Amino acid sequence: MFANRILQIVSVTWVSLCSLPERAGTAVVAAIGFAGVALVFTGMLSVREGFESVVQRNGSPEVALVLRGGSTAELNSGVSLEHANVIGQSPGVVIDDNGPHVSPEALVVVDAPRRSTGKDSNVPFRGVTERAYGIHDKLRVVEGRRYEPGSGEVIVGRQAAAQFAGLDIGRALRWSGFTWQVVGVFEANGGLEESEIWTDARTLQTAFERGTYFQSVYVRLTSADAFQEFKDALTTNPQLNVTVQRQDEYLHAQTEALSNFVSIGGGVIALLMGLGAIFSAVNAMYATVASRSAEIATLRALGFGRLPVLISVLIESILLGIVGGAAGGALAWLAFDGFQTSTLNFASFSQVAFQFAITPALLVQGIALSLVLGLLGGFFPAIRAARLPIATALRGL
Repeated sequence: MFANRILQIVSVTWVSLCSLPERAGTAVVAAIGFAGVALVFTGMLSVREGFESVVQRNGSPEVALVLRGGSTAELNSGVSLEHANVIGQSPGVVIDDNGPHVSPEALVVVDAPRRSTGKDSNVPFRGVTERAYGIHDKLRVVEGRRYEPGSGEVIVGRQAAAQFAGLDIGRALRWSGFTWQVVGVFEANGGLEESEIWTDARTLQTAFERGTYFQSVYVRLTSADAFQEFKDALTTNPQLNVTVQRQDEYLHAQTEALSNFVSIGGGVIALLMGLGAIFSAVNAMYATVASRSAEIATLRALGFGRLPVLISVLIESILLGIVGGAAGGALAWLAFDGFQTSTLNFASFSQVAFQFAITPALLVQGIALSLVLGLLGGFFPAIRAARLPIATALRGL
């Protein structure tokens, strides 16, 4: 009995699919609706994927970030040089012949015009010491050279140079009454640092009147397991009032605001378009059932059950969803993958340059969404097909 039922389902579904070319118009309309949903859904979430990839790429559990107590981001933090020295003597810190692997860093934002619009946007301007290059170990100068400490020279990230005008090697920039000379371009494995401008910390502190205060202290730990000991030593030290986080966890938190915004916005748009796609699929599948009424009635008269008819209509609708989802995902990949842009990092109120990223997982999600929409769109037409009166349909022959 079960084998016979399966054979009926296969037979009816095969007949249904073979007749698709005769109903190409309605099928294409339904598939286009599913493709549109997959295109928008995948395209929207590619923003989130690209942004998260850039921000979190270089995070390490073996690097700790120390901010002023209560601070949630570097820009609203402040750590004195004296406290930075205390942090460097804490347990769990890597120490070699040149001293502890501690990088106190000053951070401000400066204006630079976008190449695309000419409008000014905030760009992170970071002041570091030589220790920073050992902690941010993915950073490499790929054009020009490093700045000379105390000279007012700067190096710029590859993504910042691509997005903002005036950051080319040899250009002079004017910020806070100082003239800064671009002498190099650096890469950092495509990470967040590539959206920044770097210079000598002491020079930046002088220019922006920061005294001997830094916004953050990065620390290389002996291992990821040493973090808790390091954190406990700092948070129980009465000299200090600090917040201690792993670098990777801090960077993950930096993406939450934009990620949530894009996910919710993309979800709402996909929902609205999905409802439209469902109605389109319902209409298309009702038209399919109407055009196949005599065929379905004939199959029923020959002994085929209602269940095979219902499942065949559902399978057709699902396949249209899969085809539409795959087409929409392919269009999204062609249109958006690798597209270069920048957006505001809500945590630092500065621009982060990144590329849209259409990942395999995102493509699968888009196709899965279209599959579900196909199932919903074909449900009621499938029930109608299964309940179609045989005698009424045959009278139309």
